[in-house]
Amino acid sequence: MKRFVMAALGGTLAGAVAATQVAAPLMAQEAESSQSVYQQLDLFGDIFERIRGQYVEEVDSAELIEAAINGMLTSLDPHSSYLPPRDFDDMQVQTRGEFGGLGIEVTQEEGFVKVVSPIDGTPADEAGIAAGDFITHVDSESVLGLTLDEAVDLMRGPVGSEIVITVVREGEDEPFDVTIIRDTIKLTAVRSRIEGNTVVLRITTFNDQTYPNLQEEWEKAVEELGGLDMVEGVVLDLRNNPGGLLTQAIKVSDAFLDAGEIVSTRGRNPADSDRYNAQPGELIDGKPMVVIINGGSASASEIVAGALKDHRRAVVIGTKSFGKGSVQSVVPLRGDGAMRLTTARYYTPSGRSIQALGVAPDIVVPQPPRRPAAAEEEENSAAARFRRSEADLRGALGNDSMTDDERRQLEEELERAEAAAKLREEDYQLAYAVDILKGLSALRTEQ
Repeated sequence: MKRFVMAALGGTLAGAVAATQVAAPLMAQEAESSQSVYQQLDLFGDIFERIRGQYVEEVDSAELIEAAINGMLTSLDPHSSYLPPRDFDDMQVQTRGEFGGLGIEVTQEEGFVKVVSPIDGTPADEAGIAAGDFITHVDSESVLGLTLDEAVDLMRGPVGSEIVITVVREGEDEPFDVTIIRDTIKLTAVRSRIEGNTVVLRITTFNDQTYPNLQEEWEKAVEELGGLDMVEGVVLDLRNNPGGLLTQAIKVSDAFLDAGEIVSTRGRNPADSDRYNAQPGELIDGKPMVVIINGGSASASEIVAGALKDHRRAVVIGTKSFGKGSVQSVVPLRGDGAMRLTTARYYTPSGRSIQALGVAPDIVVPQPPRRPAAAEEEENSAAARFRRSEADLRGALGNDSMTDDERRQLEEELERAEAAAKLREEDYQLAYAVDILKGLSALRTEQ
């Protein structure tokens, strides 16, 4: 018995020694790590004082600290940054839907400013700036080597003032200059239009007004068509939508889903993960849907497209989306500034991360480049000269079997076909979406 107890004590003692031998190096490593951090901070202080005392020109200490903070954040990823008080105020104004500028959402890639998307109806949109454009110079000053915030500052200016930006575009042999007049950007979050019996809901951004605007535009369109029974389906146009508020993306997705997960966010700490689910009830009463996306569809618009695609609630067409699948938390700081920090990734209901991959459409439908009006007119004229039918043949028999109502119905069908052909010339992707809904509606009617 004594031997057993002694053996047990010996085992306990050996375990204690072993634990001490493991813990001691770990504690030493933590101490070394802490010491290294303090040494780096001391180094920062030395450099800071050397710059203040010996730089060729006098510098502002506050600006140096601000630049250091921003450099630390921007080294993490393109979307983390420091927001000084003025920028923080601008961001809060933008989420309310009105601000001054050019009207483009930008990111940084390979040192240059890349256009995520122009905003509908803004000076940049009217000047022809397109998603995927690279801005290399602002008023002849290169943006290479500048942070994204510094490049954006160059583009800021008084409303009514002129700015010349140099653009590099895929497919163009040489960079070209675009002159834009700065203006007050008033964001209309949602617009609606009627194509035949299809309601087209165009969402340009996700700000505080997006979901209320969506409800208003839907109700207005239904009333214009003469009631819900007259609606064949809905096209949700998310092209060139740079995103915005997560809360609004969830509300918009919920408007078209009756149940199930909308999106989940996962951070480094599992306890910080969230999952958002749809609530019972739909805004459009189960009508068939088509969603249009392109390379300018980012962030919140990708959440909506991903949720509707994964639940097979809508057919997604267009081209692959931008691929911004990260969550930024805005943390207010002392001095009225804030820190925008990437804290999580978005995941679609199927568990797939959007980050750097984007949302792939169910049907790839590129938007053909616009041809010059003169070329279109010449082609249409040539086609008209060679277009012939039975009725054009000499001595062709007439059709005396049609009633006046049948003849009127035929004329209406021809008018709708001509309107569809015109839409195909103006916006091929939208016309494709409307055609899909016509087919789905015909199938539902048969069933």
